[in-house]
Amino acid sequence: MYGLYQAGYYIARSLPRKVCYAVAVMAAYIYGFFSKTDRDNIKANLLIVTDEKISSRDLKKHSYALFANFAKYLVDFFKFGRFTREEALRRVEFRGVELIDKYLSRGRGLILLSLHLGNWELAGAVLSAMGYPINAIALEHADKKVNDFFVGQRALNDVKVIPLGIQVKKCFQVLKRNEVLGIVGDKDYTSNGECVEFFGRKTFIPKGPAFFALRTGAPILVTALTRRRDDNFVMLFEEPEEFIPSGDIKHDLKALMSTYLKVMEKLIRTYPDQWYAFRRVWEPGQTIL
Repeated sequence: MYGLYQAGYYIARSLPRKVCYAVAVMAAYIYGFFSKTDRDNIKANLLIVTDEKISSRDLKKHSYALFANFAKYLVDFFKFGRFTREEALRRVEFRGVELIDKYLSRGRGLILLSLHLGNWELAGAVLSAMGYPINAIALEHADKKVNDFFVGQRALNDVKVIPLGIQVKKCFQVLKRNEVLGIVGDKDYTSNGECVEFFGRKTFIPKGPAFFALRTGAPILVTALTRRRDDNFVMLFEEPEEFIPSGDIKHDLKALMSTYLKVMEKLIRTYPDQWYAFRRVWEPGQTIL
């Protein structure tokens, strides 16, 4: 696995971006054609996202577009070095970025909630280039060399990594310092998620963002760095609806989660072929809660 990442890195660094994209997309189409399991999982997820209001032709089209966009995501990750403010302003259109300053001015830190959509890795580099202190919770890869490679890429842009699940104290410290805590919160990798309604069906979603918000009073802001047709980006920031805790922790946890899951649903519906869900998010036969 590490060898593949290293090969991808050196190829991406040695060829022009457009050439890298073309090669990666071709490889993605070939992979998609032969990977029936991934195709089936993507289609199952897309059916739920679209309320089953999608033709088989469009389902196939979105599935292959998703493979292609993910391949471009990997090229971007391999290719970008240290991002500058000038490059960020040239390649990224910001919508709502002023909300970061609005919330940080309150002095309680900010939970920046992203999802596996667009390019969440590049999002951290972009915000760091814009001068924001970014600390990202990240799942550690089982292969130490691969994990070190990912951590090294993030460190190039001063994105500090907090390993998922074992550094809760560090997360509290980040918010206490009035910094940004980045969390990708649309898939549960720890088996400690909360069973909630997502697209009208029950599934397990990470409860970390709501947990930290309720414990610290830190606000939550949903963000996504989405790809445009010209392969530049739009970075969106959206506020969940206002939430006032009741004091009942179990109730408040699910209720707060529901506010930002609505925003995530909106983003996924808008960019279904940029949501990289290669595993089934909902088990077959799950119904509305």
